[in-house]
Amino acid sequence: MYRVGVDVGGTFTDFTLLDERQGTVLFHKSPSTADDPSAAIERGLDEIATRHGVDLGRIVHLGHGTTVATNLVIEGRGEPVGLITTRGFRDVLEIGRQTRPDLYDYRVRRPPPLARRAHRLEVTERMAADGTVLVPLDAVEVAAAARALAGFGLKSVAILFLHAYRNPAHERRARDIVAGIMEGAFITLSSDVLPEFREYERASTTALNAYVGPRMRAYLDRFVARVRGLGVKGEPYTIHSNGGLMSIATAGAVPVRTCLSGPAAGVVGAAAIAAAAGFPDVVTFDVGGTSTDVSLVKDGKPLFTGDRLVAGYPVRTPMIDVHVIGAGGGSIARIDDAGGLKVGPESAGAEPGPVAYGRGGRSVTLTDANLVLGRLNGVALLDGRMPVDRDAAARALDEQVARPLGITLERAAQGILAIAVSNIARAIRSVSTERGHDLAGFALFACGGAGPLHAAEVALEVGCPRILVPQAPGTLCARGILLSDLNFDFVRTLIATADPASWANVVQHFHDMRTEAEAWLGRERVPADRRRFRCFIEARYRGQNFEVPVELPAIAAEGLAGFLAAFAARHHQEYGYAIAGRAVEIVNGRIQAIGAVPKAPLEANHQGGPSLGAARVAERPVWFGESWHETEVYSRARLPVGEPIPGPAIVEEMSSTTWLPPGQAARVDGFGNIVIDLKESGAP
Repeated sequence: MYRVGVDVGGTFTDFTLLDERQGTVLFHKSPSTADDPSAAIERGLDEIATRHGVDLGRIVHLGHGTTVATNLVIEGRGEPVGLITTRGFRDVLEIGRQTRPDLYDYRVRRPPPLARRAHRLEVTERMAADGTVLVPLDAVEVAAAARALAGFGLKSVAILFLHAYRNPAHERRARDIVAGIMEGAFITLSSDVLPEFREYERASTTALNAYVGPRMRAYLDRFVARVRGLGVKGEPYTIHSNGGLMSIATAGAVPVRTCLSGPAAGVVGAAAIAAAAGFPDVVTFDVGGTSTDVSLVKDGKPLFTGDRLVAGYPVRTPMIDVHVIGAGGGSIARIDDAGGLKVGPESAGAEPGPVAYGRGGRSVTLTDANLVLGRLNGVALLDGRMPVDRDAAARALDEQVARPLGITLERAAQGILAIAVSNIARAIRSVSTERGHDLAGFALFACGGAGPLHAAEVALEVGCPRILVPQAPGTLCARGILLSDLNFDFVRTLIATADPASWANVVQHFHDMRTEAEAWLGRERVPADRRRFRCFIEARYRGQNFEVPVELPAIAAEGLAGFLAAFAARHHQEYGYAIAGRAVEIVNGRIQAIGAVPKAPLEANHQGGPSLGAARVAERPVWFGESWHETEVYSRARLPVGEPIPGPAIVEEMSSTTWLPPGQAARVDGFGNIVIDLKESGAP
């Protein structure tokens, strides 16, 4: 039987296939199809079946990461949204927090509301902050609003009532009325998407869910139809932003939770692989064709956040804290109006791609620069499946960068790489040193098709003393999906002082959430022995505006003192201080329901080749610093375990290329990872 992980990226769609019987893992890449990502999944699975003799009917588990929801927002291709809300709150989406994206640049504007003002309709109803009904819902007004939205031709409706996080009864009644009038409409309730207080964030997240919902559901339907057409019988799943899997039905209902689908899977995979290899503290560094994703893992656990912007729109939902910048292999290099060299964020993507791909790309990219410098194979990539034209890349680089700047071809290419490294290093500092973490105690986990190619220079730039390059780094997100469990978060806003009088109510709320979580796991068909739960209380000192999450093993009647001690420790870790005697306010209670699934093996049984000499496949000149260096080229599959690999060296494999500068050395560990312990300088 097989388990398959699929990650749809902007340039390539990656596959990891685990043969449960043999314990072997197979990796594959196929070009992405921007118009319909499910077509690339279908083609890639068909290629695996043809080239490797895999019976797709024996796939029992298929998990996939997708950027469809994010791309819909970025490209403005979602479904127009109608909003039905409490009378007096029509303009919450537009008023927001009354802040500007840039304090001093009046030209920078917030994106327009996802629901136009004419499509935002008010109805009479009102819940109190404690969930009691102040004004009953006017069903006649709801029906009139639904008919008006239908008259506008809208097919997606967000329902957002004040304090519905406390009592969703009015929202659910309104949903039933709207569904009876707008047959087939995609209806989103704020109490389903985000049952938390903070009206603007709840409104924005709900509207975003409604905006991407119809097209995301259509994509998921095509995805399921395509894999079923190939004979796949196993249940397909989608990874969501907190690094867990959820069913297609759940993903279709709350697609806003997939906005960091693929990158989250990569962090989950990196955390598991690095911890198994003895590196619990790592900075993950995933360079793909379009973007670079960086995240921090501490004590083997990814860091999480509850808020982020997606194309300028606030989204509040549990997610792994991933920082994304526009720096990838396809990032375009250009001379700006001031005569300076810029790299990214614009990308050549998969189509037409870099100049060297020969698909019509005319703008020189980071990949073209690496080819010119000899770091990438100048004949073909992907184990020979993708021919490249190094001469075409050199001509484009000379014409677009070198000659306009009056410098040599090598200096132009080196400059492109230096700018990309600087941009990536800045992103890494934003998730590490700027938050109080000393990178001297962290390893740089390099993955993605281009991550290992730039890892040594990035690590030296940020001060990481070692680098870990996993097997098949270009398919790590797909591999991470096979290391992910099913999970989903259940949350309640509590707003109560942490004292004996309120603690019993907190315990009761967690009991109710546990019941909801058990019911969800039952619908997902998770056996009782595979169910796990994580409990969090989000709290703050009275008078503060924002809370910190505190994880507790359980929420029990006698647990108040333990919670207060844990909160003080967590607050000190986050802010550097704790205030003895200050009242603590509990804001939200959260339970993460987990359904454990069988994982791809992580065992120190990698065999490797007999010797370094047997792994040598070629030699070619590679530019580094101020000169060309004759450089040994090795096949990663043949590298022996434990034998030092001196730099300069190139390690090639299907999904990626690792560059080891002069003066550095590497080795392969028992898990098949390449481990590079860096000296202070990469100079020879």
